[in-house]
Amino acid sequence: MAAALRLAGGLRLAARAPGLVLTRSAFVARKPNYDRPNWFGVGLAFSTTAALWVLLFKQHNEDVMEYERRQKEKQHKCTGCS
Repeated sequence: MAAALRLAGGLRLAARAPGLVLTRSAFVARKPNYDRPNWFGVGLAFSTTAALWVLLFKQHNEDVMEYERRQKEKQHKCTGCS
């Protein structure tokens, strides 16, 4: 199957007009440069992580408060309130 695809790709290249020049893609993979870290990316990653943790703790506290409210409501057996 892979050989057939390579052959078809080669035939397509041969069928193109001879005057066309193949261009290099704008999206080229490069080796990472560890001497100059991407501080914007590092900051973005850490700030996103911190924001997610803050939202997690906030949601947890709201859930605990709701749980405690429902437990008190469940234990309240007064018939005059309702």
